[in-house]
Amino acid sequence: MILALNPMNRFLLLFLLPVIGVAAPVKQIDERAEEIEAKVIQWRHHIHEHPELSNQEVKTAALVAKHLRELDIEVQTGVAGHGVVGLLRGGKPGPVVALRADMDALPVTEKTGLPYASQVTAAYGDKEVGVMHACGHDAHVAILMGTAEVLAGVREDLAGTVKFIFQPAEEGAWPAPEWGAKLMITEGVLENPKVDAIFGLHVWSSMPSGVIGLRSGPVMASSDFIRITVTGKQTHAAAPWAGIDPITVSSQIILGLQTVASRQVNILGSPSVVSIGTIDGGDRNNIIPDEVVMTGTIRTYDPEVRAAYHEKVTRTAEKIAAASGATAEVYIGADTGYAATVNHTQLADDMRDVLERVAGEGKLVTNDLSTGSEDFSFFQKEVPGVFFFLGVTPSDQDVTEAAANHSPLFIVDDAALITGVRAMSQIAAEYLERNAE
Repeated sequence: MILALNPMNRFLLLFLLPVIGVAAPVKQIDERAEEIEAKVIQWRHHIHEHPELSNQEVKTAALVAKHLRELDIEVQTGVAGHGVVGLLRGGKPGPVVALRADMDALPVTEKTGLPYASQVTAAYGDKEVGVMHACGHDAHVAILMGTAEVLAGVREDLAGTVKFIFQPAEEGAWPAPEWGAKLMITEGVLENPKVDAIFGLHVWSSMPSGVIGLRSGPVMASSDFIRITVTGKQTHAAAPWAGIDPITVSSQIILGLQTVASRQVNILGSPSVVSIGTIDGGDRNNIIPDEVVMTGTIRTYDPEVRAAYHEKVTRTAEKIAAASGATAEVYIGADTGYAATVNHTQLADDMRDVLERVAGEGKLVTNDLSTGSEDFSFFQKEVPGVFFFLGVTPSDQDVTEAAANHSPLFIVDDAALITGVRAMSQIAAEYLERNAE
């Protein structure tokens, strides 16, 4: 039939066919996303009202698995504890793209006053604490559930396979030995079929609702736990010269550690910070104790700077302690910490036009570096990955005054959820189409 056309019309039709082939799923995806917006909001409210701590995501996982099965998506449960993996095989051959959402909540007592606010409490260590989705993982789960429904509706148009990863324990490994992403990788989540690329998003209070933040290269910092045990010699507070005061030594170490960032590491290269968060020592006001234990974190964006910090923090603490006759034992949990979240440059650049189309004119921004950390970084160490941000602060609020992630007052504007569904759906479909053989 094409051969019967004149040369110009034939050229135009041949030129437009691939465009039409891409445009139809794009339109269908947006339409399907709009159709399920109310459902996505309901899911988020339900999950928000019933939060579960890390490695306790039983009900959330059950909700996700039930939904995926209803969409005729292959489901695997019990991955890395309560993780759920869904596999959607498209109608055409092609690569495998993974989409990830984290499911766990935080030990935070909610103070938002929302009608669906959490009233849940749970044991955390030796304490009974409030539980809240104070970091927006309820939104992540609802968005990916919506994305699964949208893509299932256009599966015949997909040139490859979509793997949906609903991850437990992003916020902390306790009581398990490893973070959720790391354990899922160990249990083979990126295999069978092998994942070619992975995408994830995070809702963010420092951007207006519906705005998308994307940057190439480093996005979020690495995070290494540090513990410094300073040992001195116990004595009466009335005669400090008769002992060795670990409290004074600890205070000197804390000040000395700040010179690692300001004097020992090239500040023109990669930003970095070391912080001490806890100090524990002594039992009585009139006794200088034997020992003080401090804990904190080291955060960097560059592997070489990260390694340098480990050496310099250890040396600084040990030498300061030795100068006073005390000792400092430094533990840095490099094997249990987060690596920096670093977006694959080419993949981020390739998907920029997709996110710009989804967000709308002027609503795709290059977000600032975050000194927060994310175990999505473990996925990125295995396969090319992109992690982007979705603004969720209502348009009538000042983002500079909005309650931050992890705050008991943190809120998510429901209007942003549809943008998240469209973004994840369009990225998956476009990645498959552009990388199909």
